[in-house]
Amino acid sequence: MGKFIAIDGLDGSGKGTVAGMLKEYLEEHGVNVYRISFPMYDNKSSALVKMYLDGEMGQHPDDTNAYAASSLFALDRYVSFVTDWKSFYSEPDSVLIADRYTSANAVHQLSKLPRDEWNSFLSWLFDFEYQKLGIPAPDITIFLEMKPDIAMRMIAKRAGETGRASDIHEKDPEFLARSYEAALFASEKLGWIRIPSYTGNEPRALREVFNDLLSACGLNFDI
Repeated sequence: MGKFIAIDGLDGSGKGTVAGMLKEYLEEHGVNVYRISFPMYDNKSSALVKMYLDGEMGQHPDDTNAYAASSLFALDRYVSFVTDWKSFYSEPDSVLIADRYTSANAVHQLSKLPRDEWNSFLSWLFDFEYQKLGIPAPDITIFLEMKPDIAMRMIAKRAGETGRASDIHEKDPEFLARSYEAALFASEKLGWIRIPSYTGNEPRALREVFNDLLSACGLNFDI
């Protein structure tokens, strides 16, 4: 078993781009690397997740409670693990990169609950995914911190450039703000490495974010 790194953050924080940069960098340095991204939109495992995000279970995120929604995302991870990346995870001297992981449930679904239930939800979530379902826990979780108002601008920019419709999470600024507060709580409680992906009221250069990530993970071969 090698190293398993999960990269998370609000929508628009740049986590997908940074995950891709990390994969490319490690490959250039001869590391055996595999990248996974959740939800697994190209796999059947994400069918129920897509129904939820497309609004088929309700047009507002709170229409599906935190435990039910978390189970949908967790099952996507479980199915993809047993059918796709389980063998790679067992390989020595390798690096597995996850663009979103269990931490995404903590970021987004935790925010649906009253604050006095946050600790019990996190205990349930990580026991459910890592113990009950038996999917592996990351060695390192990176949280790219992006202020909600900047994230909304980045989401709108991406939608304009790609033509992709926003899902029920992305088009709800109030939900995004609650998710940000939940993420700060979870990252502090669970010991995630927080890296700012903004400076002032603007997004930070992703090359700078990436360099901070390399240092945090001890993967900077160029030093």
